[in-house]
Amino acid sequence: MSVVDEIFALYEERGSRALDGEAVSQLEHALQAAEAARSTNAPASLIAAALLHDIGHLLPHSPLNPMHEKAGADWLAQYFHLSVSELVRLHVTAKRYLCATDRGYLHQLSPASRQSLALQGGPLTMDEAQEFLQLPHARAALRLRWWDERAKTPQRKVLGLEHYRALLIGLLK
Repeated sequence: MSVVDEIFALYEERGSRALDGEAVSQLEHALQAAEAARSTNAPASLIAAALLHDIGHLLPHSPLNPMHEKAGADWLAQYFHLSVSELVRLHVTAKRYLCATDRGYLHQLSPASRQSLALQGGPLTMDEAQEFLQLPHARAALRLRWWDERAKTPQRKVLGLEHYRALLIGLLK
């Protein structure tokens, strides 16, 4: 089984689980985030990261892991370039950055996202925010974060998972 088949199997087996505290499933959330990236003509690696950003919640040994971004990024890094796995690793830090630097962003978070923010360490300090911006993939992670927060609309019509097979295959190491 290829890793892309394994990813699809994870979404098939576990993707129907609700996204923590939201009215969409893990799969719906992933597909909506990928669609948001695709609709802006984002690079393939950013579309893939949008699709896979919460894969850590679906992995067999860490479905409820509060450090899902690390678990997902570590797993993806075995198969994909850093342009995908590092965005997955940074998407939670990007949320913490935006909450520290953009009051509008903090206030538009869903209740579940605010609750997870507290578990994730809360907004970054200003020093941490400056350090974050120096990271090679920080700007792309911020784009991903905006799509992530808006990918929570029940029953939104988007392209199915199969649409992304060739894109993912093309990004394998």
